[in-house]
Order: sequence, then C-alpha cells, then structure tokens
Amino acid sequence: MTEPSALAQDIKWNEQGLVPAIAQDWESGEVLMLAWMNSNALQLTISEGRAVYWSRSRHALWRKGEESGHIQHLKELRIDCDADTVLMKVEQIGGIACHTGRRSCFYQRIENGAWRVTDDVIKAPDDIYGNKR
Repeated sequence: MTEPSALAQDIKWNEQGLVPAIAQDWESGEVLMLAWMNSNALQLTISEGRAVYWSRSRHALWRKGEESGHIQHLKELRIDCDADTVLMKVEQIGGIACHTGRRSCFYQRIENGAWRVTDDVIKAPDDIYGNKR
C-alpha cells in the first residue's frame, strides 16, 4: 500500500492546510458529522484505522472518542472528484457521534421556516463528558 504521506499529497488542502472530513455510517450511509483534518490527522487516521481530526478551536489533533469513548473505526476512506473533501465510512462505537449526545450532528431540519430538532439525545453530554465541557 502507498505510504500515508504520499496519499496526503493528493489532497487539495485549503489555505489553512485543512480539508473537510465527512464521517458516514459504513452500513446505513447516514452522515454522522463533519470535521476538519490536516495532513497529520489524515496520516494518523490511515495508520491507526480510526478517525483523527484537527480541532480549529483548540489548534490540536483529537481522536474521535478519546474522552467520550465514541470512537469511529475506519472502514473505508475516499476523496471526492476535486480531491478537496474526505469521506470516511466508519463504524461508530456507542452509536453517538455528536457531542450533544445524539447519533448524528445533523439533528435539525428546516420546517415552516424554522429549525426543528428531529433526533433525541441518546445520552446527556454531562453523562458523557462530566464537567469537562
């Protein structure tokens, strides 16, 4: 297999050296979340077989589930036709991808001109993270 660093050269990184990364359930196809990766996060994701992202607010790498236990095991990795977006098909451990305690970060939809919450909280954030948030 090609080395991860060589694969990173194929990505069109934005001006901050980042690329959007979509996490999708590998069985159902449900979009779970969108986060950002830098080259190091992409390389670690490939080598560790789990989702590693770049936090724009903390300016640090973070492994999905490092605090919550809701790890994303990588099943398949793709890039789009422009090579400027990464798609990860993942096994979402614990069934929760969102820091709000929901299955997906996309739990609101527009109805009658307003956003409506469509998905219930599976586990309260305080029960997941305690007072860390």
